[in-house]
Amino acid sequence: MLALLIALMATGGCFAPLVEKARPGGGRWLTLAILLAACALLLGEVAAFSPTRGTQPLDSLAAPDWWQQVSLPWIPRFGIRFSLALDGLSFALLLLTLAMGLFALLATWSQVKYRCGFFYANYLWVLAGIVGVFTAVDLFLFFFFWEVMLIPMLLLIAIWGYEARTAAAIKFFIFTQASSLLMLVAIIALVFIHYRATGEVTFAYEALLSSQRSPEAAYWLMLGFFVAFAVKLPSIPFHTWLPDAHTQAPTAGSILLAAILLKTGAYGLIRFVLPLFPEASQTFAPVAMALGAISVVYGAVLAFAQSDMKRLVAYSSVSHMGFVLLGIYAFNVVAFQGALVQLFAHGLSTAALFALVGRLQHQLHTRDMGHMGGLWSTLPRLSAFVLFFAVASLGLPGLGNFVAEFLVLLGAFGRSAPLAVFAALGMIGAAIYALVMVQRSLFGPPSAQVSSTPDAGALPQGLTDLSVREWLALLALALTLVFIGLRPQPLMDSVAPAIEKALAGEQAVTSKPVARSVPTTQEMTINTGGRP
Repeated sequence: MLALLIALMATGGCFAPLVEKARPGGGRWLTLAILLAACALLLGEVAAFSPTRGTQPLDSLAAPDWWQQVSLPWIPRFGIRFSLALDGLSFALLLLTLAMGLFALLATWSQVKYRCGFFYANYLWVLAGIVGVFTAVDLFLFFFFWEVMLIPMLLLIAIWGYEARTAAAIKFFIFTQASSLLMLVAIIALVFIHYRATGEVTFAYEALLSSQRSPEAAYWLMLGFFVAFAVKLPSIPFHTWLPDAHTQAPTAGSILLAAILLKTGAYGLIRFVLPLFPEASQTFAPVAMALGAISVVYGAVLAFAQSDMKRLVAYSSVSHMGFVLLGIYAFNVVAFQGALVQLFAHGLSTAALFALVGRLQHQLHTRDMGHMGGLWSTLPRLSAFVLFFAVASLGLPGLGNFVAEFLVLLGAFGRSAPLAVFAALGMIGAAIYALVMVQRSLFGPPSAQVSSTPDAGALPQGLTDLSVREWLALLALALTLVFIGLRPQPLMDSVAPAIEKALAGEQAVTSKPVARSVPTTQEMTINTGGRP
């Protein structure tokens, strides 16, 4: 299923230009059909899923409990195999990937006006690369898919972006490619160290987990991986590519960047950095937590300073992903759960905001919030969704973002109370910039674009409110955020084995559970019939 999933989207991308040439508009219908087929393939795993699978304790770090695995020879001379595997974490992220791929397609159904076939080809190739990143368990294959997802995204920005798209695409390429090459050097060095110790050349994840290396070498190798993933996350000071890329990318590209591509950085930290380098990660944890806390506050301050609505949402991503970095390096179950819930809650809320901002820009031809006043009475359905996802972004209780940020701060407090208190200021900043965005764009005095109405009761300048297709797509995201906010346990249960694997190495280093001042999931279980 995993290989078929990737092949389906990669092949679909090859055929999209041909279908579009044969029949205008056929490219997007082909993309829709492929994404629906991919969802059907992935959801077929649910029927085969056993509740006991993936929840058994690990005998060793070198024995991951995969739901499904495929391994085929690729480059035998260098020990490189085409190895893919699926566990709870990968499954959840793949589901997010396909769901956001569908949402971005539906939200921008008629916005692509030129070179449509090539657009949808790159769109599918980005998704194919992301699926490969989330499932590859051979480090060379992982790097290959890491590059596959970057090049089509570069083209999406450079060809279909807005006024400063070329500069934004070049900046995106320089940051991501330079950090990727650093990771490649670290991968090759890791394989060479393993070869010197065992005489075996291999890029296999399981084999490299048990590889022995000196603390000094492990620390420098860990930094090579960390920088590549921190650039993609993004974290201070590697974040400067993100506002330009988000602002200049087409709406579909912005959605994919915010909802999925940023998550590959967090996935890399969880899947590779922490298990491969447990001692080095423990040593580096105070620095990483400080970077996360600074990112939370710094991103909120810069978001408040923006008048460009799309740029505001972009800087808010820096703030929200800072919670992820803070939670991962707190090294306890509660903070880790919060970080993983934040990946999904942020993906849903920010994707919706980018879709709404893109629609406003498409009709008003501006991203300046000073030119959007009075939208509440003109576009009530669109304005209601802007309000909902804005308060979701600021962490309204009852929605998924609140659960995520609360758990991260609770867990981080047990590791470093000052950093947790400092990061909590970001939640205050989020409330300020989100409410300012709502006030300036939806309420207040109507702008010239909104108030110039030819006839009483008519929408000005051909503005249209949300269509049924857009309304249903946004409603699905809103209901999912409410479900995660009221019952996050199913999501936490699905990623629990990945948390155990990520923390197992650190617990082995300290010879005791990490950050025991915060209770584990088992300790938090009360007498409610077995429900946490």
